Amino acid sequence: MTVKISSAKSTKALILSTIAFIICFANWTIFSILGIKIKSEFGLTDTQFGILIATPILTGSLSRLFLGIWTDQKGGRVILPIVMIISAAATWLLPQATTYNLLLLAALGIGFAGGAFAVGLAYVSKWYSKQHQGTALGIFGCGNVGSALTGSLAPLLLIPYGWQVVAHVYAFVMLVSALLFYVLSEDDPDLVRRRKEKTKALSVAEQLAPLKDLQVWRFSLYYFFTFGAFVALVLWLPRYLMGVYGVSLQAAGMIAALAYNTPGSIFRILGGWMSDKYGARKVMYITFIGSLVCAFILSYPSTTYIVQGIKGDIEFSMALGLKSFIVLLFFLGFFMSLGKAAVFKHVPIYYPNHVGAVGGIVGLVGGLGGFVLPIIFGYMSDKIGIWTGCFMLLTFIISISLTWMHFAIQSLEKKQHPELARPKFLPELYGN
Repeated sequence: MTVKISSAKSTKALILSTIAFIICFANWTIFSILGIKIKSEFGLTDTQFGILIATPILTGSLSRLFLGIWTDQKGGRVILPIVMIISAAATWLLPQATTYNLLLLAALGIGFAGGAFAVGLAYVSKWYSKQHQGTALGIFGCGNVGSALTGSLAPLLLIPYGWQVVAHVYAFVMLVSALLFYVLSEDDPDLVRRRKEKTKALSVAEQLAPLKDLQVWRFSLYYFFTFGAFVALVLWLPRYLMGVYGVSLQAAGMIAALAYNTPGSIFRILGGWMSDKYGARKVMYITFIGSLVCAFILSYPSTTYIVQGIKGDIEFSMALGLKSFIVLLFFLGFFMSLGKAAVFKHVPIYYPNHVGAVGGIVGLVGGLGGFVLPIIFGYMSDKIGIWTGCFMLLTFIISISLTWMHFAIQSLEKKQHPELARPKFLPELYGN
């Protein structure tokens, strides 16, 4: 039996899911702003700060696999509100923390908001055909713009009222949003069909079967950079801007929001459309090459040179000014945004019956990048003492990802049967 999907219902599901994800992502990255005040109030080192801002990312990442599976089994209409309510409760309790360990405990609970991505991915994909999933998931994925809302709006509340009030406001908005989503949304077509046919969803073992495929892990590495590094920089940039350029917290949050978070989110829609029209592979090449150029330039530290001239020493300096930094940051966010959409164009095409599990593991690995990288950024800041160390690390990660992707593609094309490398039944994925 096939359940007919109306365009109106598809659109409503996409709009509700995207709004919910925007709010979840704003809450998930709340420590990018609150963490700076908490660092000062609790006297944290850069390493401790890095661990604190990364802790919600850990929960949001690890939860994505089982949340994706549960969504395939129970439906996103039920799972997403549960995730949001758990995160809202932890956010409300955050101001009650009196020690660093309690802050970390609250941060773990807040992190469930990040698991909303796996839920929305599985839920939204069921409302659209393969020919339009790239665009639909690109629109949903632009919920990453929630980090820009936190970067620009949270300081406006934090400065006059304190970080405790910000936490309570965020918790309240999350709770209301969860209830509205449940009331206004509908069960996805796949779940409705199973109920009518009285059939069961795939077992956990069956859903996890594709994880044995190396290709899944290659996609995961791509997302480790395109999404994980994006989240890591969302969390780290306010601290970076204040340290390198001496701007205020409010200015740092605004710059990070407008110059990086926003382009790193909204252009995901363009990336989805390009993946549908030209092929995800081409978009990934654009992502990695463009990001590599930007990250390499950003990684060059401010340096003073002394040249022994004929009439004495000649001294000159090389440093990236704030305006140049903002321009490069914008393009880095733009390229990463395209790549985030391209990665998830692959999932429902290759694994249409395992979107929750495969999307969950790809999202998990990507999210782990958002957890691990801020900690490494903080450690490098404490031990190496070079601000641009974070971009040096990203340059290395991009190089590895681009190299693996290129040789994997070359390997596919050199096989005896090229039609296996470019399946005729998947032209929308590979392009010309």
